[in-house]
Amino acid sequence: MADDIQIQKMDGKSLDVTGVNKEKLKTVFPECFTEGNLDIDKLLSLCGEYIDNDFEKYKFEWKGKSECYRIAGKRSTGTLRPCPEESVDFENTNNLYIEGDNLEVLKLLQTAYYRKVKMIYIDPPYNTGNDFVYEDDFKDPMAKYKEITSQTTKSNPETMGRYHTNWLNMMYPRLRLAVNLLRDDGVIFISIDEREVDNLKKVCNEVLGEENFIGSFIWRKKDGGGQAKEYFAIEHEYIVVYRKSEQLQWIDKTEERSISQYNKKDERGNFKVTKLAKWGNTARREDRPSMYFSLTAPDGTEAFPIAPDGNDGRWRVGKERMAELKSSDLIYWERKGDNWVPYEKEYFDNQVRIIKKRSILYDVANTGDGSNVLTDTFGRKDVFENPKPVELLKEFIESSATDTDIILDFFSGSATTAHAVMQLNAEDGGKRQFIMVQLPEVTDEKSEAFKAGYKNICEIGKERIRRAGAKIKEQNPNVDVGFKVLKLDTSNLVKWDDTPVSETEVLRERFDSVVKTLKFDRSELDVVYEVMLKLGIPVTYQVNLTDINGRKLYSIGDDGLILVCLDGSNGGITPEDISAMCDLTPAKIVAAEEAFKDDVTLSNAYYISKDKGVEIELL
Repeated sequence: MADDIQIQKMDGKSLDVTGVNKEKLKTVFPECFTEGNLDIDKLLSLCGEYIDNDFEKYKFEWKGKSECYRIAGKRSTGTLRPCPEESVDFENTNNLYIEGDNLEVLKLLQTAYYRKVKMIYIDPPYNTGNDFVYEDDFKDPMAKYKEITSQTTKSNPETMGRYHTNWLNMMYPRLRLAVNLLRDDGVIFISIDEREVDNLKKVCNEVLGEENFIGSFIWRKKDGGGQAKEYFAIEHEYIVVYRKSEQLQWIDKTEERSISQYNKKDERGNFKVTKLAKWGNTARREDRPSMYFSLTAPDGTEAFPIAPDGNDGRWRVGKERMAELKSSDLIYWERKGDNWVPYEKEYFDNQVRIIKKRSILYDVANTGDGSNVLTDTFGRKDVFENPKPVELLKEFIESSATDTDIILDFFSGSATTAHAVMQLNAEDGGKRQFIMVQLPEVTDEKSEAFKAGYKNICEIGKERIRRAGAKIKEQNPNVDVGFKVLKLDTSNLVKWDDTPVSETEVLRERFDSVVKTLKFDRSELDVVYEVMLKLGIPVTYQVNLTDINGRKLYSIGDDGLILVCLDGSNGGITPEDISAMCDLTPAKIVAAEEAFKDDVTLSNAYYISKDKGVEIELL
């Protein structure tokens, strides 16, 4: 190729997150960089903070934390290969099911889904001290993934001394990458148990900021405590909730109210009344002595609260609030026998009542409900242990995601989140989209799942979505119950093996292998989807096969945003082909370098595209 030809070439790596962050800093604080390196002391001083050598500051540390930063920042050399034969409505659906290590997958999603996800829900593996398959390798993450999917697992017993450390090293880089995908008005829900809830909040405080902690739900996960091994039975879990920023708009439930319920009327309008004396538990005077005081009745007599048992009671509100009600004329009196009874007025001023969600979820659904739904879906029991119930996930989705919002779950498990998204869309007409990510952990040979033919968890998740979607579709034909299956693998681009060798024959084979830039055992669709990921195009975009001058061409997006040409037949891509492609006014043309006849042809193609204002990128 001529020396003056500068055609960009795709490197087959995911977004350089660290580089992007550094460039952001450079735009704001250029004076803090010397020869490309960040001067952290200068940056701190510009922000009004100074190094004081105080080593006793509060901070959350564990062995391996610095490595977590490196792992999160290391670019992935993998890709996601489409699998139409395992998908449902592959060409039209906006839903994704991704099979692979979520650390690598999250890296690959950075460019295409940066700040596009509205809600994340995850139910990560709890730290039980049993098999722990999420153990990352900085040197070669893809090789580690291949090892894991070959049924190799690592144990994490408490006696290792790194019981909490291993769990933190697993969670930290994944959360850092996941937060990049959240919109500024996004939110993340994380299910967790007693063992790691404290550490989880500390990690989230670092990744998302302590000011963005909304709170924790306490979910009663089962009816009845069962037999406790020690002390008492644990029948709850936590769901920790963080927002991305203060831009989050929480969606409260509402209730339609009928004016017929407001059966009293005065000059201000219709109203209903609620008794001001406390009723039920803690209604006695001794329960809240400060809330036992007199009110002046319409005839000037003093009225006191009476408990259900007829003894002295207490009011529902204190003296300050009672004074506000009185000054606003919101107390209504009724004569009952010898006594005056005060009520609080509530006027009909809006047909909609806002219902705030409660932090203690004791009547939503439990794991038994989750198991029942799964049993009904598969027609057999115990396909997956302790699945989260659909109704629980619907509660969270309803509070945070509407319309075409994207919901991500990168510990998908049995795919309850996908089921909940489809079900909720069917109920309210929404078009929310899901992205499920799951490591293909092998099922135990003694398990019911294995006996039923499901060799790994991904097979369970995909089949659940198929079956649940089919049922939903019967009643709601307009709901998108399809999903594209994508599988993590090494890049489709040939990579030079730089491992030192001494044998001439091995070296010759390596040179022969890089004559082609694309791997021989990959399909054209594989390559097209890698192009989409690396260029930041959501993989739900339409991919259409067309032709130019009889040469195969892939058009990405309804308006032909990107054109991909891999067809080197009949002498290879010609300058005339490139000219015809440019006439379609794409944003970019991506072509396989090996599809051109020679460097002269490639040079001519470059100048033609440059004259027409269309960029070419090579594979």
